[in-house]
Amino acid sequence: MNATPSDEQAEFVAFVQARQHRLLRSAYLMCGDHHRAEDLLQDALVKLALRWRQVRHGEPEAYLRTIMYRDAVSWWRRRRRETLIDVVPQAAGCDGAEAVPDRMVFAAALARLAPRQRAVLVLRFFDDLTEARTAEVLGVSVGTVKSQTSVALRRLRALAPELGELLAAGRER
Repeated sequence: MNATPSDEQAEFVAFVQARQHRLLRSAYLMCGDHHRAEDLLQDALVKLALRWRQVRHGEPEAYLRTIMYRDAVSWWRRRRRETLIDVVPQAAGCDGAEAVPDRMVFAAALARLAPRQRAVLVLRFFDDLTEARTAEVLGVSVGTVKSQTSVALRRLRALAPELGELLAAGRER
């Protein structure tokens, strides 16, 4: 039985509603700016919507993440400069007030990593993708994922030594 356009649209809406918050968090971690993250996700969702009929029975979330991460890398390449700030702004309404200082230190250190290193860490440890899947999403080899993860974790340890226990958990994966 073929799906009608309204069935496909309802399927797409349900897909987006079920995943939008987690995808927005991933986008934020990738680019470090809430407004840019919203734009990144919105652009990726538009691209997914245009191809929904072809990808809906496969892995649409993987397709969406690939779009999102490749668009983020393209944006970084166009931008070609870093915006450094002295103080990370405090987010309103955070859960777990005791973890806020660690999150702020981690966010500041993460923002100072190279875009590919940041992408690898977000995909591996926040999105919990395997090395192979991370390599596929980023269009690189598994060896590149391993080396970028190692370099990024070492750099995070240097940038934020007070996060030693948190970063040691990344080594155990």
